[in-house]
Amino acid sequence: MPNCAHLPLVRWCLLRQACGAGFVESIIHCTEPMTAALSPSATAAVHWADDTRRAAFDAWLADVAPRHGLQPATLCPASADASFRRYLRIDGADASYIVMDAPPAHEDVRPFVHIAALMHAAGLNAPVVVEQSAEQGFLLLSDLGSRLYLDELQAAVKSADDATVTRLMRDAVAALLVWQQQVDASSLPPYDEALLRREMQLFPDWCVEREYGQTWTDTQHAHWKASTDLLVQSALSQATVAVHRDYMPRNLMVCTPNPGILDFQDAVRGPISYDPASLLRDAFISWDEEQEIDWAVRYWEQAKKAGLPVPTDFGEFWRQLEWMGLQRHLKVLGIFCRLKHRDGKAKYSGDLPRFFRYAHHVASRYNGLGPLARLLEPLMGETRTDVYF
Repeated sequence: MPNCAHLPLVRWCLLRQACGAGFVESIIHCTEPMTAALSPSATAAVHWADDTRRAAFDAWLADVAPRHGLQPATLCPASADASFRRYLRIDGADASYIVMDAPPAHEDVRPFVHIAALMHAAGLNAPVVVEQSAEQGFLLLSDLGSRLYLDELQAAVKSADDATVTRLMRDAVAALLVWQQQVDASSLPPYDEALLRREMQLFPDWCVEREYGQTWTDTQHAHWKASTDLLVQSALSQATVAVHRDYMPRNLMVCTPNPGILDFQDAVRGPISYDPASLLRDAFISWDEEQEIDWAVRYWEQAKKAGLPVPTDFGEFWRQLEWMGLQRHLKVLGIFCRLKHRDGKAKYSGDLPRFFRYAHHVASRYNGLGPLARLLEPLMGETRTDVYF
């Protein structure tokens, strides 16, 4: 493992390795600040937009409540979700529980139930499915508490509590290694080329055209295709494991054993670098690249020791992680714009600048991806000055 004091040198060497000696360093002048994520309120009253859905829930709750001593008067929101799911908290005789409300017309709870079982078999801390009605889209789950990783990391950063940041991130990496080793991926849907491309297409459809009202020329479309072809090739060339798809602090809970893991229902069988990229290049908190590299090296060394199929060369693994992160960030840029324009959830668009910066950071440093960086810059409100070495 490289000494932390030498991480800037490690970063430079990785950059040179990826881009070659005749690389172009782009000096970018930012005109738009990053915005912190908004937290959903947990104090609002439980609201039902559909009386039929409310009646179905009341009947289901009346059936399961006696078995667990549930107290309907204590029902309250636990968290919001970017999808149509929502989570409610309710007190029981000896503990609190979480209710998942997932309208079947929009969500299917069966993948959540299946993957939760796989995670428990692997020894990971996921919610226990206590009661279920897949047909109605209601689950009663064990409660992992309310100590969100994201909140505690942000508080630790603000107070310069490096020990807490280190402890939480090392626990998250340790659990990720167990997930990749022990969760059986054979029953999960493949993260194939069609899905990779469908995800990235959200960017031109919802971000470029809908959010910014721009129409690309034929040349720009060609640059987009060439760049995304490279990202797809990189993803499909990697060894495959179980992929959470949203392994980030907002979906991790501080609890015992640590961490508790949430929001895993969209798991697939896919590239090994995907979840490390999600953890290090998060939607709602950013780290210095030196810190990202340090954690990535620690993950890579432990993965090799555990027999996971990571590349033998860390430079190649880091490139895979960066390119996988770029694919994810293009997808998320599209999703956040879709949430704003289609679903009326505008708060997510406040984090667009963070994802633009992630995406541009990678696209501007690797050979073959420069044209993608130029597609991003007008949307970011930035100008480019190329300095040649």
